[in-house]
Order: sequence, then structure tokens, then C-alpha cells
Amino acid sequence: MSIPAAAVVAAGASESISAVAGSPVLWLVALGVFAVIFVQTVIYMKAARSAGESVGLDSRDLTRAYRSGAISSIGPSLAVVIVAIALLALFGTPAVLLRIGLIGSAATETASASIASSSLGADLGGAGYTPQVFAVAFIAMTLSGGAWMVATLLLTPLLKRGGTKLAEVSPAAMALIPGAALLGAFATLTINELPKSGLGAATVIVSSLVMAGLLVAARTLDAGWLKEWALGISILVSLTFAYVVHTAGVG
Repeated sequence: MSIPAAAVVAAGASESISAVAGSPVLWLVALGVFAVIFVQTVIYMKAARSAGESVGLDSRDLTRAYRSGAISSIGPSLAVVIVAIALLALFGTPAVLLRIGLIGSAATETASASIASSSLGADLGGAGYTPQVFAVAFIAMTLSGGAWMVATLLLTPLLKRGGTKLAEVSPAAMALIPGAALLGAFATLTINELPKSGLGAATVIVSSLVMAGLLVAARTLDAGWLKEWALGISILVSLTFAYVVHTAGVG
């Protein structure tokens, strides 16, 4: 049986993109960036330990804080891993590590790459997705994510000065605003998912109930470890629920 010429061309283009996306240069850049992140993490942990000792926290409190942060990061990291696996075929491992694993959101990065590809008359991962289009899409993703870093660098000192002045005027307001902003950000992300499907709404409800139940149980049983694991457990339970319901054909 003969193979259509279009399929041969598409296969050749895919192999070419894989070679470019997994080039040693990109691997060196990705590993170099993560090496910097590792060094920064060590520096921040040492600074946190010094600051904790200066305010009267003992080593057990600091260890509990480190453990709580590490455990709480497991749940959100699962979502990033799932998205990263889905994008490996489009961008390759180094690009996904740099753009999705480092900074930015999958939706923003993919939108930037899609716009760049369409401007060259190609579909992202589809017809006309050549190594040249991949390079342009990767540049667009990098510029998009880089803008986040530049904005953070420029705006953080300004926000810090504003926060200091606000704390002098109204300490109570300064205590409420960060919590309200965080709650509003997560509420917005959650509300945006509700209209997409009944399964999505049900998953949100299940995760909320599990999280609330775990927090109540942690307070009732005076189990600090359960509070640390609550976020990861609620995400795992909700993901399992969504998978089972979707597999059963209900959602």
C-alpha cells in the first residue's frame, strides 16, 4: 500500500521539529536556568531560617513550615505535569521545561505560540508547522513569559512601598488585602471553570467538600499534618473523581 505524499512530508517535518526542539543548546539553557533556580532556593531557605530565628521561631517550627510548603506544592504541581505532558509533542522537553515549568501559564504560552504560528499561515502542531514556525512560536512564548518577569521586577518595589504606607495608615487593611486578593484570584479561576461542563462543576464541588472536610477534621482532631496534606489530597480525590466519571461516560 502506498503512503500519501502529504503524510510523508508531515512525518519529515515532525522529525525535523523534534530534532530542533530537543537540540543540545536548548537543553543546556534549560538546565542552566534550573541550576539558577536551585541556587536561589538554597539562598531563600537560608534567609528564611535566619529571619525565623530572629522572630523567635525554633527549628521545629521552621521544619514544619518547610514540610507544609513542600506538601502543598505537590497538588498544584500535578496539574502542571499533566499540561506539560500534553505539550511535549508540540514544543519538546526543553521548551516545555523553560516556558511551562518555569514561569507563565499553559493557556497564555499556548495562545502566544498559536498566534505566532497563525501569523505565518500555519496551524500549531498541524499543517505547515515547520522548524521555522516552531522557532518563531518559541520566541513568542519566551517574550510573553519574559514580560511577566519584567513586570514583576518593576512593579514589586512600587507595590512594596505602597504596602508599607498602607500598613502605616491602616494595619488592619494591610492584613486583609493580601488574603482577599488571593481569595479573589482563586475564586475567579474556579468560577471560570464552572460553566464549561457539568463534570467540571461537579469536580469543583467535590474538591471543595473534601478540602472543607479535611480542614474540619484537622481542627477537630488537632492534626496539623492533616492540614498540611489537605490541598494535595483534595486535588488527588477530585482528579480521581473526574477521571472515573468521565471514563464511565457520565460527564
